[in-house]
Amino acid sequence: MAGGGFVDQKDGARAHLYEYRITSYFVFACIVGSLGGSLFGYDLGVSGGVTSMDDFLKEFFPGVYRRKQEHLNETDYCKYDNQILTLFTSSLYIAALVSTFGASYVTRNKGRKASIICGSISFFAGAVLNASAQNIAMLILGRILLGVGIGFGNQAVPLYLSEMAPAKIRGAVNQLFQLTTCLGILIANFVNYGVERIHPWGWRLSLGLAAVPATLMFIGGIFLPETPNSLVEQGRLEEGRQVLEKIRGTPKVDAEFADLIDASNAAKAIKNPFRNLLKRKNRPQLVIGGLGIPAFQQLTGMNSILFYAPVIFQSLGFGSGASLYSSTITSAALVLATLISMAFVDKFGRRAFFLEAGCEMILCSIAIAVTLALKFGEGKMLPKGIGIFLVVVICVFVLAYGRSWGPLGWLVPSELFPLETRSAGQSMVVCVNMIFTALIAQCFLAALCHLKYGIFLLFAGLIFVMSCFIFFLLPETKQVPIEEIHLLWKNHWFWKRYCGLEENAHELTEKTREKV
Repeated sequence: MAGGGFVDQKDGARAHLYEYRITSYFVFACIVGSLGGSLFGYDLGVSGGVTSMDDFLKEFFPGVYRRKQEHLNETDYCKYDNQILTLFTSSLYIAALVSTFGASYVTRNKGRKASIICGSISFFAGAVLNASAQNIAMLILGRILLGVGIGFGNQAVPLYLSEMAPAKIRGAVNQLFQLTTCLGILIANFVNYGVERIHPWGWRLSLGLAAVPATLMFIGGIFLPETPNSLVEQGRLEEGRQVLEKIRGTPKVDAEFADLIDASNAAKAIKNPFRNLLKRKNRPQLVIGGLGIPAFQQLTGMNSILFYAPVIFQSLGFGSGASLYSSTITSAALVLATLISMAFVDKFGRRAFFLEAGCEMILCSIAIAVTLALKFGEGKMLPKGIGIFLVVVICVFVLAYGRSWGPLGWLVPSELFPLETRSAGQSMVVCVNMIFTALIAQCFLAALCHLKYGIFLLFAGLIFVMSCFIFFLLPETKQVPIEEIHLLWKNHWFWKRYCGLEENAHELTEKTREKV
């Protein structure tokens, strides 16, 4: 069977012995920890709105502003094609992918909490610099500081939530990261819609308000508990057990704590976690969690819509206010979709959400491409009915993404890696994610200019490929304890060749070579 199933209780699994209650301490830790997503979300939402504001363009990109005015009454695919303008967006994600390697060291050696605090400080500094920018150099430097903050936050927060959560509700808890991301996007769109009328400094307010979630994250981070997994990994066993008892609401944590000890012992034997990722036994986690899912999450085309929703809608003939309003609607759809995913992902599973939503996204991408091919690109305003149809189809696409590749793109990789490679694995996830995020951010407007409606057909083809990837290679991980997920690979039709008897023999050969 392509999917794989639950962990067999043989092989020493202790999942049936785990106990927990939902405590106020646990709820506080998860809500505060998840605020890291709001940094990522606010920036995703605010960037596209700011780059479509006339005051911002006149001050920093006068050439783009002139071209926009020349095509004021036209629908032009190439209106916003400017590589320096897109560098304003993509520079943040380039900085994020570089900083994630430093974040990996901090996360593993100093704890998840330390990375969350470091991320909030850097993001705050970037927000202040962007709001006070007097030239493009200040803008880009501010974006780099924001990127460092996102690199640390995205590295630590999904791990923090997955490690704090009981296995049976880990999917819903981990998706708090996606929920705060989506709320950040929605709030950013409301802010953009409101400040667009404040001339000439409304854009400064949009960028500067990013300091608010960073401040909340810093203050909350001071009071956060460290995860039991991280405390055990650092050798603070007694403290780790105390936190585990507190967040589980029961002293009966022997089975779960024993799994943490076993995972920690395995982790201590690994001197170079990044090199360990390349070992044969870690091939499934590397291919699925470290490379495939984070890359495919960006290749859905969703972040193109988030980055450039106002720009896209203006290019399609919507007015400035209407374009911001339309992108706010799509952001609200994203929040609704995340709530749906949180409610049902631990019931229906990760694979079902990936595959069902993938079919919807393919159909929506084709519908957008066909509509644009027939009705757009001849210098005429889109008819109102066609414009409404496009907004509806984009909202359906967003609803599908928001309950699948959006939240699960962070949830599933954070589940897959064993403790000894977890921080390194999450760095790989963030790094690959940010590489493709930066590529999409830098190339989308140029691709829209040259491929026109064909860009959406390209996304449809990519979504089909990634749906096949999930169908054949990803086992179901719902309700499997995080320290026992490695057992899934031994029963999977494809990955068992890497993690079964052959893998054990391969490891034995490696150890023999080392002794010689």
